[in-house]
Parts: sequence; structure tokens; C-alpha cells
Amino acid sequence: MGILTSYRLRLMRRRWKIRARLKGRELQPLADRTDQISRNAILLFATLRNEKPRLAYFLKYYRALGVEHFLIVDNGSDDGSAEYLAQQPDTSVWRAEASYKASRFGMDWMNGLLRRYGHGHWALTVDVDEFFLYPHCDTRPLRALTDWLDDAGLRSFGTLLLDVYPKGPVGDQPCLEGQNPLEIAGWFDSGNYAITRNHRFRNLWIQGGPRARGYFADKPRAAPALNKIPLVKWHRSFVYVSSTHMLLPRGLNLTYDTLGGEKASGCLLHTKFLATLSDKVRDEMARGQHYAESREYQAYAVGIADRTDLWTKWSERFINWRQLEIMGLMSKGNWA
Repeated sequence: MGILTSYRLRLMRRRWKIRARLKGRELQPLADRTDQISRNAILLFATLRNEKPRLAYFLKYYRALGVEHFLIVDNGSDDGSAEYLAQQPDTSVWRAEASYKASRFGMDWMNGLLRRYGHGHWALTVDVDEFFLYPHCDTRPLRALTDWLDDAGLRSFGTLLLDVYPKGPVGDQPCLEGQNPLEIAGWFDSGNYAITRNHRFRNLWIQGGPRARGYFADKPRAAPALNKIPLVKWHRSFVYVSSTHMLLPRGLNLTYDTLGGEKASGCLLHTKFLATLSDKVRDEMARGQHYAESREYQAYAVGIADRTDLWTKWSERFINWRQLEIMGLMSKGNWA
């Protein structure tokens, strides 16, 4: 990587840090409990809009993993999401009425909160339809993973965003409030993933899976990226560049291999494909606040109208993390 490119990346990081400070002024606290955050607490950061049916199980899942405080930006929900979150004793909530698109799809808000509250903490940045899996997560708490990463001198942990889906048209799959969405959307693709290296940022770029074949079959390169780095030992000098796909400094993106072999990695189970997607698509199409003129939601709208069924005879039923490791979708690395 040339000196000029490195210089440009430093300028980019500085620009995103400045934007984060400026965009932080758009956040109005609804419930600020950040004074309760302990020195070594594991934190979770998220941005959401109208996700009330998902919240009870989302909080339950991550509390069980070992998250100790939730820092949430609510982008103008009108379904009671913000009010519900504000009642939770381990949650701080900010309201943002400003443009999601103009905040770089929420990442300016996240970078601002991470800089202010995440410094020195292990921080997990996810969407409320994403469920973090890591090696041994059925027997070891998240603290065991972060302690091991600290001992290994690792500052970030990468994942594959693994889309899970139901059997049958998405619109026919309701999920009750508080229900585990994996009880409905429990199938996934074990293959059909394309991986390239982004030499500029040094991260992997992964596409494929059910969204590529079900909604972007004619334009696979337009399919959403599936590489994410959600868990980071945060420093105030860090920034996310594009969602949680990549960070600066770019050394944080080297989550996939070492001189001694592959690094430990995990999966984010992505439970977007439930009946609630229909309402989400209508809302987001009307708002026009998503990437590339909401191209992804346009594809979903067509699929819902056509009653697309993502399930095939090659679909795999999700069992546990060990199954995903055997299939090569995540790795224990050298974490015994």
C-alpha cells in the first residue's frame, strides 16, 4: 500500500471522526444511564427504527451472552420501540429525528457513541435482527471470548453475516413479540458464497447466500455484503467506515488469517426474513433512506409480491455453532 493511499486513509478517518462529533448533536437522550457503565463492561451499540416486536428477545439473548449495557439510537420509531427501551434498566437510549441516510446510514451516530462511551471497552455493534455466535458460545460467556482476545493481543473479531430464512414465503411467517425468530427462520445456505480481498482496506468482501440467489440472481455483484466485524476493543481513534463491514485503522480488518493459520471467527445469524419484513419494506421504500436509493428494499418488495420462497432442498436447518464450524462458515482458530 503506497504512502499516498495511507495518507488518504488517515484523512478519511479524520473526516469520519469529525462527522461523528457533529452528527452527535442530532441525538437527544431519552434515557441516559451511561453513568452505570462499569470500567470493564461489555457494551452493545445499535441503531433501529420500528423494531418493537423484536426487542424483548434481542435483549434477552444478548444479556444471556454477557452484554452489560445497551446503547441504542432510535431513528424516529412510532411503534413504541423507544419507550420500551427507555424502561430497561441496563439500556441508554437516544432519539434521532434526522436523516438516517445523511448520517451515513447511522454510522456517524454509532461512531459518535462509540468514541464517547466505548473507549477501552469491548463493544459489539449489531442490528436488532442479528444474533452473534462465536466458538463455544453454548458453554462460555462473551467475557471468555474477550478475555482470550485480550490475551492474544487481538483487537477485533470478524464474522460472516449468515442469512437465515423460513420454509415458505416470507410474508407468511409471523413472529410473536418476544419469540425466538430462529424458531421460524431457522434455515440457511451452507455454500454459494464468493470471497474476495479488498486490498485498500485489507478486509474480506463476502457476497452470496439466499439474498444473492433469491433477490439478486441477475446482478450478484449488487447483492449485500456479508462480511462484518462487530466486536472490537474500542479506542476513541477508531471509526467504522461502511456499516460494520470495515474499520480504520485498517489493521482492525485483518480478522481472517495469521502466519500460523486462520483466526477464530464467528457468525451473525441474520433474521430479517419474517413477516415483519413486509411492513419494513413499505416504510423504508417510502422514506428512501437506505443505501443506493434503497436498491436492496426494492428487491425485497419484488420478492414479497412474487411470494418468493428462499427454502430449497439444499437448505440446512440451523443446529448450533459447531455445525457452522464443520461447514467452514466460522472457525475456532487456535482458541482451544
